[in-house]
Amino acid sequence: MTPFLQLTFALAIIISLAKIGGYLSFRLGQPAVLGELLVGILLGPSILDFLHLSIFTDQHLHEVIQELAEVGVMLLMFLAGLELHISELLKSTKVAILAGVLGVVLPLLMGAGGGALFNLAPKNAIFLGLTLAATSVSISAQTLMELNRLRSKIGFGLLGAAVFDDVLVVLGLSVFTALAMPDSGGQSGFAMILNTIVRMALFLTISSVIGYFLLPILSLKIFSLEISQGLISFVFVSILLFGWLADVLGQMAAITGAFLAGLWFARTSLRDRILSGISTIAYGIFVPVFFVDVGLNADVKTLMGGNFLLFLTLLAIAVIGKVLGAGLGAFFSGYSLQEALQLGVGMMSRGEVGLIVASVGISDGYLTTASFSAIVGVVIATTLITPPILRYLIQRESFVAKTLAESE
Repeated sequence: MTPFLQLTFALAIIISLAKIGGYLSFRLGQPAVLGELLVGILLGPSILDFLHLSIFTDQHLHEVIQELAEVGVMLLMFLAGLELHISELLKSTKVAILAGVLGVVLPLLMGAGGGALFNLAPKNAIFLGLTLAATSVSISAQTLMELNRLRSKIGFGLLGAAVFDDVLVVLGLSVFTALAMPDSGGQSGFAMILNTIVRMALFLTISSVIGYFLLPILSLKIFSLEISQGLISFVFVSILLFGWLADVLGQMAAITGAFLAGLWFARTSLRDRILSGISTIAYGIFVPVFFVDVGLNADVKTLMGGNFLLFLTLLAIAVIGKVLGAGLGAFFSGYSLQEALQLGVGMMSRGEVGLIVASVGISDGYLTTASFSAIVGVVIATTLITPPILRYLIQRESFVAKTLAESE
């Protein structure tokens, strides 16, 4: 088969099994996303390793699937932003700051301490902590959308804290790189940090100006033109450009740019049309590829043997550090204990942000091969356990509230 036919066949398998897995998971009372993630584990190198079957000879096949998956997560975060209103999100500024800060600081300190326990050099131990400080709420956002709870106190706080978390981790990575480089001390180190801050500010300013003034006008103008699906094409291009701008200019994750694009498009009068069109593209094609690709990147076998204890230690730190850190931030912001726990659990998943930081670490020599494998295992594990735990906590809260209401 030609490389194109191999891609079409692989995508047909991935999307079909993802939908079947999601349906079965839903029928069993779990989030559909859990089933899609498990399909990825089944198809990946952990079990079947189907991309390395004899019928797939294209060496770049997985790379293409990964790139399609990146589009999927950008669309997912755009839809999360589209569900919200900026005014409502701004009301959660306090919890976003406190949960974001504590949700970064505590895992960072605990991770550095864990690295020291395994005799890592101080510099390497600190970077290990930095990888555990990252978060990715795309999985949690999908779970909340399935439960119709994204536009809730927890949803607003979770997404606000995630954006703040992303900013802090990028700044932390910049500070670490500036201080760790042999010839970057003093003025040059400070210049590197200042450069990162300025670029972030520029991105947020430019994207806000474009989003506030231009997107509503251009959306209405393009919608009025006789162009087949012109509005959806315009929105899709905007998502890609906002993601590109976030990475290239702001040095932030592309998903942050996509999320901000969703927030701005939510202000337009065409929001419902946009939601319908992008949802069809996202959930029909790209998002299932993203969730399955998470499993395709995992090889559970690498965590066995000598790496298993390191993996378990880092997993415990990742879960406790994020739940306790972000949860305390939410609690200090006025959330109830139950709400704080929900937000903390929602911040557990590391996702692609954790992998991005870990990739920098392995390429620059700050992480060993064993540490990198353990981090990848933590990313997969936290991604798998977050949806069912978050769903359970929210459903339990609803059940308790309903029971109390009936008893009065």
